[in-house]
Amino acid sequence: MSQSYLPFNPSFLKWFVLHVRVNQEKRTAQRLANTEFEYFLPCYRSVRQWKDRRVTLEMPLFPGYVFVHMDLADRMKVLTLPNVVGLIGSKNSPSIVLPEEIDRIKRGVEFGNAAPHSSFVVGQRVLITEGALRGMSGCLLRSGNNTRVAISIDSIARSFVVDVDISWLKPIAGISRQERKAV
Repeated sequence: MSQSYLPFNPSFLKWFVLHVRVNQEKRTAQRLANTEFEYFLPCYRSVRQWKDRRVTLEMPLFPGYVFVHMDLADRMKVLTLPNVVGLIGSKNSPSIVLPEEIDRIKRGVEFGNAAPHSSFVVGQRVLITEGALRGMSGCLLRSGNNTRVAISIDSIARSFVVDVDISWLKPIAGISRQERKAV
């Protein structure tokens, strides 16, 4: 008995998470909008103080992630898009996001004034990825509105503290050597 594959069968569609390059979430979402795939890019409003003015920006709630609703058999169509790094999860079994979880995120963004929550822990080693201090690593002393990082200068056995935007930090354990070199 032969089986035929229906090109569009809703029962095969699952939510997956695309890992995309930093600051490429909106471009990737736009590319997905030009395909047959449904996508979800949850964003929140962030007020930033620039030298001459305050600006409200639409920022991704989960930096580096875009949710895509697809049949896993069609993954190569998505993985070959520019700036897509891969699917979150293992190579053989990418993580599936339940529709209920997508719904929770959507409701949180729409009705709950959702904002990212730091998963950093005081005392954790971090790498600064943006700004004038980019490439420095240190120990997180305080997170929240006034995020402080202690930077050690090993050659003179001294340290100093700096204030940085928490969105500019990545945990050292979660960074690949390639990412460290790129910073």
